[in-house]
Amino acid sequence: MFVMNGFQSPKRAKSVSTAQTRLAGALIWISVTICFVEVSVPNHGRPEQIAYNQRVSPPNPIHPTIKGRGAAANPANRFDKIDFEPDGDYLDLDEQLPPQTVYIRDAARSIIATNDSPDVGFTHSINPYRGCSHGCIYCYARPTHEYFGLSAGLDFETQIFVKEKAAELLRAELSAKKWQPTTLSMSGVTDCYQPVERKLRLTRSCIEVLAEFGNPVGVITKNHAVTRDIDILAPMARKRQAVVMLSVTTLDADLASKMEPRTSAPRRRLEAIKMLASAGIPVGVMVAPIIPGLTDHEMPKILEAAAEAGAKFAGWVPIRLPMAVAPLFENWLERHYPDRKQKVLGRIREIRGGKLNESEFGKRMRGEGEYASHLRSMFKLAIRRCGLDQPIPEMSVAGFRVPPAARNQLELFR
Repeated sequence: MFVMNGFQSPKRAKSVSTAQTRLAGALIWISVTICFVEVSVPNHGRPEQIAYNQRVSPPNPIHPTIKGRGAAANPANRFDKIDFEPDGDYLDLDEQLPPQTVYIRDAARSIIATNDSPDVGFTHSINPYRGCSHGCIYCYARPTHEYFGLSAGLDFETQIFVKEKAAELLRAELSAKKWQPTTLSMSGVTDCYQPVERKLRLTRSCIEVLAEFGNPVGVITKNHAVTRDIDILAPMARKRQAVVMLSVTTLDADLASKMEPRTSAPRRRLEAIKMLASAGIPVGVMVAPIIPGLTDHEMPKILEAAAEAGAKFAGWVPIRLPMAVAPLFENWLERHYPDRKQKVLGRIREIRGGKLNESEFGKRMRGEGEYASHLRSMFKLAIRRCGLDQPIPEMSVAGFRVPPAARNQLELFR
């Protein structure tokens, strides 16, 4: 039985147009009365092209901060012409009942996603969850929830799609004759160790399958929970089949609690680096995203702390604010750091060619201009001083093999 720890009453459900939430080749069933939702979405489906609403958007209102959440509201879905505007009674209800996290069964038909981007560092990835309750306000993956007729705001961090059959799907895809062994990235979109992983253990079950097949994995996370799986990752690491990176955005616990409210505290991420390194697992630190005018000055200290904890390599990425993420981030700055808002946004525009986001390959992951050059120089100097200027270890696919049990299971379907 699939149990959800949140409930969304019909009174709080948004009215959306079915025609505008339809995905190509997919049918979505949503039930808010029995607290159960099942979604069937082809992994490689494409959303129906819907004309974007061209009317002038209203000013970005400042909503009250919700404890434990990064966003404070649900901005309009870019595919939907119908907006939801709460009345006074709805706002009063929200004050009494803060949004609860709802977990939705995702009937995905495949689990390995591919990309041909030249600047992300991997071509194949696994994401057991869609949406992320970590609630990082800057998360570039927020707009993906709009494909389901949901919002990139609170919906992204409170309505989480769960791929219950992730391990089963992974086993089938690794067993297929067409599979060419390669490193699989975990957390390519949303964090595979978000809080519900402690109960559902979907990430762990996927890593168990990868260990069984001898297929290498690279994990990136903001959560100390990755240490739970040291017993699997350490033996894989000895065969050059596992590497882990902890993302550390700031050492300021107060800032982290506002910016990424349900992630592990900075000190806990450093503890995770220490534990992984002590277990012989190659571990690095990803200083990402760097927010000019807010966290950029911390880069040397973050790298130094990570090196002391046992990290051996490092990376960095400046903040990216695609589509709905930009107004969400502006709203967040106004709520938490109004005195720094213009400086931060000005610095971001400085490295993004006068915009808040740049999607062009080669520029989006590093930025451009004098200030971006300054960040690159600061990073290079800091990693040399800390001894983090080592490349990420190369993974080996030499140990890959399809286990006899999986091979026999496949024969049943031939």
